[in-house]
Amino acid sequence: MFNMTPGVPSDVSHVSSARGMIVLSRTFGVMSVNAATQELLGNCPAPGNIWPLKRLFGDQALNAAEKNVAEVFRSGRAIERQPSLLQHAGGLLIACQCDFQPLISAKEGIIGLIFTFVPARPGADQEAGAESIQADAEALFADLPQGSFTIDGQWRIRAFNKAAEQITGFSREEALGRHCWEIFRSDSCRTQCPMRQAMDRQLPEMDRQVLSVNRNGLRRTLSVNVSLLKNERGEIDGAVETFHPAGGDRPSPFGAPGRLEGIIGNSPSMRALFTRLPDLAASSANVLICGESGTGKELIARTLHQLSFRPEAPFLAVNCAALPETLIEAELFGYEKGAFTGAEQSRPGRFELAGKGTLLLDEIGELKPELQVKLLRVIEQRSFERVGATRAIAFEARLISATHQDLAKAIQIKRFREDLFYRLRTVTLTVPPLRRRQEDIPLLVDHFIKKFNARTGKCVRALDPKVMQRFVAHRWPGNVRELERCIEHAFVFVKGPVIFQRHLPEFEDFEQPLNTPGPLPPREIDAGKKDTLLWALAQTGGRRTAACKLLGISRTSMWRRMKAMRLT
Repeated sequence: MFNMTPGVPSDVSHVSSARGMIVLSRTFGVMSVNAATQELLGNCPAPGNIWPLKRLFGDQALNAAEKNVAEVFRSGRAIERQPSLLQHAGGLLIACQCDFQPLISAKEGIIGLIFTFVPARPGADQEAGAESIQADAEALFADLPQGSFTIDGQWRIRAFNKAAEQITGFSREEALGRHCWEIFRSDSCRTQCPMRQAMDRQLPEMDRQVLSVNRNGLRRTLSVNVSLLKNERGEIDGAVETFHPAGGDRPSPFGAPGRLEGIIGNSPSMRALFTRLPDLAASSANVLICGESGTGKELIARTLHQLSFRPEAPFLAVNCAALPETLIEAELFGYEKGAFTGAEQSRPGRFELAGKGTLLLDEIGELKPELQVKLLRVIEQRSFERVGATRAIAFEARLISATHQDLAKAIQIKRFREDLFYRLRTVTLTVPPLRRRQEDIPLLVDHFIKKFNARTGKCVRALDPKVMQRFVAHRWPGNVRELERCIEHAFVFVKGPVIFQRHLPEFEDFEQPLNTPGPLPPREIDAGKKDTLLWALAQTGGRRTAACKLLGISRTSMWRRMKAMRLT
């Protein structure tokens, strides 16, 4: 550091060469400074106080500084690497190199300015280092009302403020060190990333609108601004992104605990499945959903689509087992006029109609070997041709496959291609059968009773406890679909508020004496919850006194809670 003004002492070696950062208001007031600024200038405004700009600059440099600040507020463009003189508290004038970058809000326009500076020190290494710059940025943006994070040259998050935690749903500890696209999951991350464009152009990106999905599946439009972090040599060391909600939130498919877009479950296996869905929906990876018939594989696929960045785009489900063998290729890929007898006009196939949405190939294990080869080529080349055509059409949809078969065994007996299997199952989701999540049966029953009450206008309140006990003991080979049909059957015949054995279909194991273990208890015994009361009554064959002992409550409490939950 050196003194450019005659008559002023030149010994300023005690002042650090770190990067100072200052936030200026619209009225040119100094609102916030980092620790390096206090070290460099020997003073700073106390919290809540605002300094005028002239407290920072020497008389020789104040006019030029004010012009730079005014120009940034006028144009919204950064001004970088400007020489200037700053005023030290001891009376020294310090020669510095300064940058001026705007802070922009979508609603209010330019709301402030970030002023950064480094002291000039000929003959010394001017590089402060990425870690120093990142630490300064973190301190400066920590209390901003907008979300803010910084990245280094490897796109890893190095600073993450409290507002960013609230908007994204990730804590600072979870975010630090992760790639930015893993945390700030937007529709622009892979294609039109504002940070990448700012770095490529070496210019700030202002007021960009992106659609982001937080860790809980909530979709919202955010307004994004990006400024560059540069070292003293003008090299880009990273970037800082500030963001805030710019519109109404789009509801998350996650509703009450244990419920997700019609998928009901509070068992450990279903909770684990629900936890994976937001992360998976934010990616474009191919997904293979495995599970027995009736477990809800298509519902899982639809939920992934609804949680994605393209929920308004088409969702098409194709059952590969239901299409005629002679027409399946034309149905999937479409055909041109005259491609075969009866093709009187051209027609798009499912791969084309899916557009930029999601295509579900259900019962993928039923696909014939010759079509497996064509599907493999579509996945690898991301394009296909209509039957009878030579022009390639881009495949832009996300591909999800589902099966109830054991594809590993199908590979062993040469019924399914191994190379296709690995292309389809970048990520595998397994939906558990109902017999392995018995604790979810009371929740499912309650859901279907409400559904059919609304459909039929009846006022059914619950199952007879003995029926609930038999439901839990039943193996449900048809899984949730079978349970739903069973409740629907009962609604045809039930006249009162309770479904009894006589209202059920005539299943053999419904009529046999119960000799199987009782239902699994809820994960947390809470006598104030409806599913817990139903579980206790099912365990005790409807005997309320025994259910009270099981739950550790009095008969009066049991009666009062059953009445409140309309179980009497």
